[in-house]
Amino acid sequence: MTRLILASSSKARHSMLTNSGVDCEAIASMIDEDGYKQSMKAEGASAAEAAETLAEMKALRMYRQQPDGIVIAADQMLECNGIWFDKPRDRDNTRAQLLALRGKTHQLVSAAVIYKEGSRIWGTIDTAHLTMRNFTDEWLEDYLDAAGDDIYDCVGGYQLEGIGAQLFTEVRGDYFTVLGLPLLPLIGFLRDHGILKA
Repeated sequence: MTRLILASSSKARHSMLTNSGVDCEAIASMIDEDGYKQSMKAEGASAAEAAETLAEMKALRMYRQQPDGIVIAADQMLECNGIWFDKPRDRDNTRAQLLALRGKTHQLVSAAVIYKEGSRIWGTIDTAHLTMRNFTDEWLEDYLDAAGDDIYDCVGGYQLEGIGAQLFTEVRGDYFTVLGLPLLPLIGFLRDHGILKA
């Protein structure tokens, strides 16, 4: 039996995989994401390059800890008009992020890589474009009350699968990419390589 390891603490990514029938263990891969992001931003990297690099670093770190497994790692970046956004720290930070995104179109870039026996055997990047409506300040406070603390785990401060859907007028791109994982290409690779039944 092939041992699949998701190098992530993301409940959303683990749920996506397990709900789609991919049996995997979730183990957090601890890297200095903020430090690497600042360094890559200073070097002029794109959001896509940053997401792919962070996913690869998570996969490599986890492979070194779990060399007997096939490691899946992913990362997501939110970019709007050249600014990178991180997961919000608290309610005030969430409010500030959503006000900065209000009325604009932003990009969510999700990258995934797979490591096996010390080498990268697969990787992909996908981008979704989301247009946020011009909501009122009053509505935003109601949203923050309703959404709760779970949105602090989500870049941009929203969950599209919940009340966060009300933030948007248009979403262009793959639903799973918005949630943080290019799921269908990943499943396709696992199936094509005999890790999942064809």
